[in-house]
Amino acid sequence: MIKKIKASTSEKIIFIFVVTLGLFSISSFILLKNKCLFVKNYDPKKINFENPSNIAILNVECGNVIIELYPDISPNAVERFKTLVKSNAYDDVAFHRVIKDKLVQAGDLEFGKKGNIDYGKIGTGKSGLGTIKSEVDKDFNYTKGSVGLARSLEYDTEDSQFFVILKDEPLYEGEYTPIGKVIFGLEALEKIKHLDKSEYVLRPDFINYLRLFN
Repeated sequence: MIKKIKASTSEKIIFIFVVTLGLFSISSFILLKNKCLFVKNYDPKKINFENPSNIAILNVECGNVIIELYPDISPNAVERFKTLVKSNAYDDVAFHRVIKDKLVQAGDLEFGKKGNIDYGKIGTGKSGLGTIKSEVDKDFNYTKGSVGLARSLEYDTEDSQFFVILKDEPLYEGEYTPIGKVIFGLEALEKIKHLDKSEYVLRPDFINYLRLFN
């Protein structure tokens, strides 16, 4: 006959501690693997926009980022952006430059396409449509979520690359051409992959697609 041995109080405490630790480790692993777990995915069809013709939907790993475009402020820049969006040019393009909690940048159509990234040249690629003039004369506050066209060190070199700022950047005002602002889903961009020691990202995240609402 097998005699049952009752666990002592200390043994029960140790057992509960081990089980709790195991559950914590598993849940932490799941959370780390699923960076989008607590990010809300906005459905643009359920939102009433005042001017739907100036709404762009940027879809990334963690959901939709809804951008309101401002053609009254930067007509030429917004027209260039819309032209590229309509041709699906931004699909599968890398977020090649990311500064944690500051900005994400994408839009290198020449060297940033998924499956064909050139890490030696990314950030210098062109659209094939030529550059456009900077539009920085009108008042625009570069607050968190603002979207602008990237350029080289010189003005009038904007093309296809764009950035979204993740914090207020008053020093950008009058320096970079604004094209709009994220009105829903900025938290999805805050989850874009970054590196701690470099602005330029190896094995980056990508734009899934970018479309106009109408």
